[in-house]
Amino acid sequence: MNAVVASIIGVVLLLATLAFAIIRPRGLPEAVAAVPAAGLALALGLISWHGAGETVDRLGSTIGFLGAVLVIAHLCDVDGVFRWLGAVMAARSRADPARLLVLVFVVASLTTAALSLDATVILLTPAVLATIKRLHVRPAPHVYATAHLSNTASLVLPVSNLTNLLAFQASGLSFVGFAGLMAGPWLVAIGVEYVVFRKFFAADLQKPDRPPAEVRSVELPRVTLILLALILAGFAAGPLLNAQPVVVAAIGAVVMATRAVIRGQVDLWSVIRAANPVFLAFVAALGIVVDAATGHGLQSALAGILPTGHGLVDLLALAGIAAVLSNLVNNLPATLVLLAALGAHPQAAPVLAVLIGVNIGPNLTYTGSLATLLWRRVLLSHSTSPSLSRFTRLGLLTVPTTLVAATVVLWLGTLL
Repeated sequence: MNAVVASIIGVVLLLATLAFAIIRPRGLPEAVAAVPAAGLALALGLISWHGAGETVDRLGSTIGFLGAVLVIAHLCDVDGVFRWLGAVMAARSRADPARLLVLVFVVASLTTAALSLDATVILLTPAVLATIKRLHVRPAPHVYATAHLSNTASLVLPVSNLTNLLAFQASGLSFVGFAGLMAGPWLVAIGVEYVVFRKFFAADLQKPDRPPAEVRSVELPRVTLILLALILAGFAAGPLLNAQPVVVAAIGAVVMATRAVIRGQVDLWSVIRAANPVFLAFVAALGIVVDAATGHGLQSALAGILPTGHGLVDLLALAGIAAVLSNLVNNLPATLVLLAALGAHPQAAPVLAVLIGVNIGPNLTYTGSLATLLWRRVLLSHSTSPSLSRFTRLGLLTVPTTLVAATVVLWLGTLL
């Protein structure tokens, strides 16, 4: 099969896989399309069995890490972490929507950073909705904040996003080195988002006429929070003990799961379900499909036009390209394609500029990331319908400004 035909078929398989993942007809999992697409790519010779094995091996630690973090987030929810956070936000906001927005920004940013964007979308968003109903405030500023911060606030740690795990692996940085370079862009991006939100939602942040419902106190899940802190400390200390992040995450998940099983909060099967093996299979299959689509000349062509320097103009160009591509084909395949195009041993700064683009860019459209699509489903399941027009207008205000601000701070960080 010649390279042009192979590329066309590979791209068609990739687009079909992504379309299925976005639409999810009848609620079927993403792997229902991705696994057969990977099998078809192998059967047609678009990628060899050896090449597919290398792809899965390259993604193996990332996939294992993701499964462990999903378990940790689920066990935090089981032990009442998000109920407690909702009660704290309700009590400390004093029924003031503007104060509540500050609290949502803080809690959503920390949740995304520590437990990944999926925890913010799936677990924190319902807690925010319950808090909004209790306080009788307008929901828009706070629920749109959980969507935006699930993306923007995922810049800081390798654990915060699947795209981060891929970039972390490619960057050659340590956990602490990654966090050190991305802390500045993370803080600046969140700050810019907050300023835009205050202006954009000014009318929705007026105090409600109705008094809030009684806020019931929720017991502090002290042990779970301590275990979570120890896991995060383990990520930072791992290089000193020659322990990879996936090992630390797995140990943390096993310890938390063992405690939860002993206490009768979960059973083994629910822990396995929390790891979402079907979604992990989707990630592995998607990696194979992406390599099949780009391995016949597209990757080389893209590599030829991508800037690879670490100057400000190059980094801004990379972040912009990554943001556009993430909205065209979703941020996960965009990350796989762009990191592959940067080569086997890229400099850290271009990798992190790509990460800024693929993490912030999805705030422009629903289809930019699976998390944003999942956020919309969560709202609909709670009888709350987001506005596509409002989401897009908000994205047009936040994405360019946060993208530029975060990239400039990244560039400054590389000069130090």
